[in-house]
Amino acid sequence: MNTVLLLIILVPLIEIYLLIKIGYQIGALNTIYLILFTAIVGVSYARYEGFNTLKSAIKQLKNDETPVNEIISGAALAFAAFLLILPGFVTDLIGLLIIFPPTRKLFFKPITKNYPSKKKNFIEGEYEDIDEEK
Repeated sequence: MNTVLLLIILVPLIEIYLLIKIGYQIGALNTIYLILFTAIVGVSYARYEGFNTLKSAIKQLKNDETPVNEIISGAALAFAAFLLILPGFVTDLIGLLIIFPPTRKLFFKPITKNYPSKKKNFIEGEYEDIDEEK
C-alpha cells in the first residue's frame, strides 16, 4: 500500500481519536480554544522563523554562497505552518518540531549534506554568434 495513502487514512483517524479523548478530559470548548491557540501561536512563530531564514539566505547570497539550508528551511516552515493550521494535536506536534531550528536541522540534515554551500569556480569568457549565411 502506498505510504501517502496510508498517511491520508491514518492521520485523520488518530486526530479524531485524540480530539475525542482530550475533549472528554478537558471539555469540548477548551479543546477548541487549545486548537485555535496552537494555530495562532504556531503560525506567528513560523512567520518569525521565516523572516530569520530569509535574512540568513540574503546574507549567504551576499557572501557568494548557496543558501541550501535556508531554501529547505523555508519550505519546511511553510509545511509546518500548514500543519499548525490543520486542527489536531499530532499535526500540531509535528509542525512545532519542524518550526524549532534545532529539530528542523536534525530532520533535514540528511538532505542538506548532499549539497555544497560554496559555489564552484567557473571560467569567464566571451562568445560571438557565428552566422552561417555570411
